[in-house]
Amino acid sequence: TPAGNAPPTAAPPPPAATVPPPAAPLSPALSGPFPGGRVVRLHPVVLASIVDSFERRNEGAARVIGTLLGTVDKHSVEVTNCFSVPHNESEDEVAVDMEFAKNMYELHKKVSPSEIILGWYATGHDITEHSVLIHEYYSREAHNPIHLTVDTSLQNSRMSIKAYVSAPMGVPGKTMGVMFTPLTVKYVYYDTERIGVDLIMKTCFSPNRVIGLSSDLQQVGSASARIQDTLTMVLQYAEDVLSGKVAADNTVGRFLMDLINQVPKISPEDFETMLNSNINDLLMVTYLANLTQSQIALNEKLLSL
Repeated sequence: TPAGNAPPTAAPPPPAATVPPPAAPLSPALSGPFPGGRVVRLHPVVLASIVDSFERRNEGAARVIGTLLGTVDKHSVEVTNCFSVPHNESEDEVAVDMEFAKNMYELHKKVSPSEIILGWYATGHDITEHSVLIHEYYSREAHNPIHLTVDTSLQNSRMSIKAYVSAPMGVPGKTMGVMFTPLTVKYVYYDTERIGVDLIMKTCFSPNRVIGLSSDLQQVGSASARIQDTLTMVLQYAEDVLSGKVAADNTVGRFLMDLINQVPKISPEDFETMLNSNINDLLMVTYLANLTQSQIALNEKLLSL
């Protein structure tokens, strides 16, 4: 849920820590004022990675932490990737393997050079005293880093997701503290991520929470069925307006007119020819994929003899 209206959180004094000495910053993330109106755009692959790292955590670990990666421009801060960082914490101290974090970031830069360090995440519903120490280290790696919390304990039967940035507070020259100010979290996705999100949502309606992947033809069939149902609803609405059952709405009429104008003008014969050609191409690709899979399986059987 967006955290834009949550009150600022003041962190307690930190305990002892085994954090490495300051290092040269790895990325110029979030320098200057926070862009995008203090909004963090979060991709679903990040949440899936955080939940997976929490499920695979070491025995006895209360929470997991990790590095957030993404992009920054004048209008938005977008978190597109992350990786977990090993750490140990007790009541008196916290130890984080920052050498592992640096090596992982160097490997990520080879794959996605545009992604920079934006901050770090932690599972849990609240900010602990150890968070101040970890956040202090990430302040050396990225200016004005983001701290993301993901409530994997599902308090109130929901996964609360909040983002913060820190600001110093206190009397100069005296005792200083850190205040975590909330940011607004918005969820965005690429088209490829939408496929995975839709598939995960289908498990909510499965008794055993398991669902299989559908074939290409099944996806085309389901998409065609959704389009047909939508067109049926639009036609029914238009008929109800013409018969006087429903009052005309100018806004809906403008949307429908824009929709009609976006449809390319093509004859039914040409459309049928184009559709059949695309279906034949899809069938050929499916056939070649199945043939390749059978060939690989047969080769594995022959090698095992």
